[in-house]
Amino acid sequence: MSSASPRILLLTPPLTQLNTPYPATAYIKGFLGGRGYAVTQADMGLQLVLRLFSVAGLKQVFAEIEAGDFDLSDNARRMLRLQNRYLATIAPVVRFLQNKDLTLAPRICHGRFLPEASRFDNVADLETAFGTMGLTDQARHLATLYLEDLADLIKETVGPHFGFSRYAEKLALSATSFEPLHEALEAAPNLLDRLLLDELEQLLARVQPDVVGFTVPFPGNLYGALRLAKRIKEISPATATIMGGGYPNTELRTIQEPLFFDYVDYLTLDDGEGPWLRLLEYLAAQKERQAAWALTSPPDPLSQKEGAPDLLPAESPSRAGAPSFWERGSGGEVLASGGAEDEVHCALQSVLYSPPSRDQLQRTFLRNEQGQIEYINHPYPDVPHHEVGTPDYSDLPLTEYLSVLEVLNPMHRLWSDGRWNKLTVAHGCYWKRCSFCDVTLDYIARYETAPSTLLVGRIEQIIQQTGQTGFHFVDEAAPPLALRDLAIELLKRRVPITWWGNIRFEKTFSPDLCRLLAASGCIAVSGGLEVASDRLLALMEKGVTIAQVARVADGFTQAGIMVHAYLMYGFPTQTAQETVDSLEVVRQLFAAGVVQSGYWHRFSMTAHSPVGKNPAKYQVAAIGPEPAGFAWNDLWHDDPLGTDHEAFGPGLAKSLYNYLHGVALDEPLSFWFDFKTPRPTTPRHLVQQALQAPDKPDVARPNQRLFWLGNAPELRIEPGKKGSRAILTCYEQAEDFEVKTSEAAGRWLHQLLTQLSQDYDTKVLLKEAAASFPAAEGSFEAFTQGPAWRLLREKGLLLL
Repeated sequence: MSSASPRILLLTPPLTQLNTPYPATAYIKGFLGGRGYAVTQADMGLQLVLRLFSVAGLKQVFAEIEAGDFDLSDNARRMLRLQNRYLATIAPVVRFLQNKDLTLAPRICHGRFLPEASRFDNVADLETAFGTMGLTDQARHLATLYLEDLADLIKETVGPHFGFSRYAEKLALSATSFEPLHEALEAAPNLLDRLLLDELEQLLARVQPDVVGFTVPFPGNLYGALRLAKRIKEISPATATIMGGGYPNTELRTIQEPLFFDYVDYLTLDDGEGPWLRLLEYLAAQKERQAAWALTSPPDPLSQKEGAPDLLPAESPSRAGAPSFWERGSGGEVLASGGAEDEVHCALQSVLYSPPSRDQLQRTFLRNEQGQIEYINHPYPDVPHHEVGTPDYSDLPLTEYLSVLEVLNPMHRLWSDGRWNKLTVAHGCYWKRCSFCDVTLDYIARYETAPSTLLVGRIEQIIQQTGQTGFHFVDEAAPPLALRDLAIELLKRRVPITWWGNIRFEKTFSPDLCRLLAASGCIAVSGGLEVASDRLLALMEKGVTIAQVARVADGFTQAGIMVHAYLMYGFPTQTAQETVDSLEVVRQLFAAGVVQSGYWHRFSMTAHSPVGKNPAKYQVAAIGPEPAGFAWNDLWHDDPLGTDHEAFGPGLAKSLYNYLHGVALDEPLSFWFDFKTPRPTTPRHLVQQALQAPDKPDVARPNQRLFWLGNAPELRIEPGKKGSRAILTCYEQAEDFEVKTSEAAGRWLHQLLTQLSQDYDTKVLLKEAAASFPAAEGSFEAFTQGPAWRLLREKGLLLL
């Protein structure tokens, strides 16, 4: 880009995660940076938290509470009395959570170091949860409770909208009307707002952006984004503001609220790459025209700058008459001259009289000169997934993020603890049929993949940039074959990473594929079991059965990969019997040890899902809310055939908490509810029977690829009474083992395993290997049922 390229600032408003950056700004920065734009990014949530949870920040909090007229709870009064201890401990605790001073752990656990308020009242048995060796984890959990105590105090007093992951979320949840948000934004800024705006002003002074973009992934980011945008408009009205992200993509697709555009100039939908390119082109053309108009009055000779144009318009042009031009004399004096035929004049007129067209914008809302909302979507093709570039995390302070441990759920811990580079394996969902999901929207409906070589190249770039090898693949459902190819490429290029992501429990995830993924660094997967009822799974078009989920979860577990199940209750027409039967399936999954983590979600009907678009098909009725020009996504519904879903929520959550700790797995299901429930009709051994179902023999999968996780073996031939025998010695990370077989079969195996360990690019299918098997050794099928083949399959010979 030229030196006139706009300065772009991308902001993540408060608050997403404390432990790692939300990836949206990194994606757009990587994409635009690859096209030559100058882009700065900042995580305003992190900056606010670090400003607030400091000695200076807490002093302001305590001072404002004492000066204010707050009706304080007993808990808040206790914390005020302990304010000196909070001021003494806040800096060390933040450094500990930033992994900068882990030696503080023993004092946090055993030294009565932290002041304790209400969050400590129900501390779990930490030794049971973390074990006797998990001192740092225990301390991280206690330090997190300490921060949450302070957050509770702030929310009760000076910052009623504050929350670590739900900052002013209530103002944006189901906000069909913009009025409550508008009123909150027009009110005087509270203490947290002032701290946030002060951080913004310092950033604006440093970057001096021409364009500021906001990502709003969740309802809890909207208030902060609009508060920041409002301040930008006050101090720099010429700065263009753009908003996009998950919340607009789902909630604001039908926006008609003009007041919203007092804060934000442009609202974009779906992937940001295309809309940003068109907007930047449009804004550049606007700027060029403004610069031309600025030349329409005669220059002041005393203010002429070296290098200024010699020809300038003599008067504001009009369509009725062309301007003449001002020309400098030899002494710098200004002389009138020029005419319409002049080349420069013609070029200037072209700019002045041909304003940039908004018709070329893509997926963009704006407010026009008449105050009406326009949606402009020129049918440009989307930027393909393989061309979006590598996320760029530079200029984010990666060492300043806090690894917190909020809850003891092992999967939820991955969300809040540790630094994870976020990356997408594929765009959209390859299944895109689930009836509760927003399958009509672009982020799910448009499925595209990228070559595994490109993905691993991006992974290597991100590792080099961040110094971190942890990756969270943020796909809606990562495709199994794309994960297979990615894992093979990681192993081929010896790129050691640790990763986790979301999948569907589909049969393509065979035990062998699970072992391959584990070898490539996979430590956990999460997937939707939803309602554990085959009738409802079919109604959802989930494409799985309970037995299939059990077998796939077992394959992951046996490979050493933690399994988290998303569970759902309250789906249309779900009866009390089906809810209890679903809980029985969940109990069996935990009892069998094939699922280690889970979470119950209440079904929500959304406007962009098949249920929301056709409620009658699912025997429910949409009953509101009425549209009011702003957000439109979450719908209320009446379920005349279903049970009282609300009543089951607390019992389902309590049972699951106990199951994931291995507690009360043999209690009758009625134990978890304070009302009468039906007895389960699910067969008592449903999951166990599914796990005991026999697998296909290897020879029944001739078109699958052979893959060897081990190294090339050593071959030794020893004489024997019945002829020579071969001994293959395999040297592995944890143990060495020997495979003994006949000489001919041994030489064949040695050649096969050596090729597989050294040549990842040539795919050797089982039928190809079988064709080269020594004929004198008998049938290949018989060999695959013998001890040598079974041992190799156990140790890492995979069929994929």
